[in-house]
Amino acid sequence: MSPAEDVCYVQRMAGNAILYVKTGCPYCAAKRREFVTNGVTFTEINVTERPEVIPELLKLTKGKRLVPVVVEGGRISVAPEGG
Repeated sequence: MSPAEDVCYVQRMAGNAILYVKTGCPYCAAKRREFVTNGVTFTEINVTERPEVIPELLKLTKGKRLVPVVVEGGRISVAPEGG
């Protein structure tokens, strides 16, 4: 399974949230802090460190290069508080 396919698998199978971020993004850091503070279980995927997942991110965002992106319970939130 390729890394991008692995990400798809994680999204389908995990019961927790998935948080797509990039290095140096203050909105990503704020969303991470919010999840930690609220006890949300999540998997973080840093697209700066794993550029091979960018095509999957673009599918989720309908071609927009924005982060953070939260996938939770079948719901996709693109840059919910800015990005």
